[in-house]
Amino acid sequence: MTSALTSVVVGAKAKHTATVLFFHGLGDSGHGWSFLADELSGLFPYVKWVLPNAPAKPITLNAGFQMPAWFDLTGLDKSSLKDEDQKGMLESLASVNQLIRQEVDNGIPADRILVGGFSQGGVMSLLTGLTSEYKLSGIIGCSCWLAMADKMKMMGSDANKKTPILMCHGDMDSVVQYQFGEESAERLQQYGYDVTFKKYRGLAHSANPEEIQDIAKFIKDRLPSQ
Repeated sequence: MTSALTSVVVGAKAKHTATVLFFHGLGDSGHGWSFLADELSGLFPYVKWVLPNAPAKPITLNAGFQMPAWFDLTGLDKSSLKDEDQKGMLESLASVNQLIRQEVDNGIPADRILVGGFSQGGVMSLLTGLTSEYKLSGIIGCSCWLAMADKMKMMGSDANKKTPILMCHGDMDSVVQYQFGEESAERLQQYGYDVTFKKYRGLAHSANPEEIQDIAKFIKDRLPSQ
């Protein structure tokens, strides 16, 4: 049975007509990205923000200690990222899809739902958006990479073949290398997806004001006021 996720929820300040789901990175929680909702809620008073909390999992990279994670990681070099915990990813995907279904059941059209995430959460955002049977409004992946890249051409749903994707990455990222994000964006473009890739000079494995501005512009374009 798919386990239900808890979430940090920042409600819409006005009539709720759109929802953004944003997934945190390894070892973090929904609270870790609540600043994004706080910062942007004034621009988008009609948006409800759902910031899910990943369940605790033993992480090989962390000597088997448990920490909040969407899937296991053995390392962060190229060969380790290819050794994917696909079972863990698909379990998290099922839980995330429940959250999207809840929003749709509560009256928010799928094309007024946007998914985003950072690092491991960005991996989940891409995986969710590309495979969802719901036609979503947009997909954001920050400081992340494309999981199951070789399978994605077949796994990708018809619903989101044309859904715009924003990928953001700092060129000084020593955790998830910039090259991994760039190569992932190029792979998606080869598959025919509408990807915008943004590079941030001097940015490590984090976000900066320029990136937040780009995210805000993307949300404004994809989820305009009704």
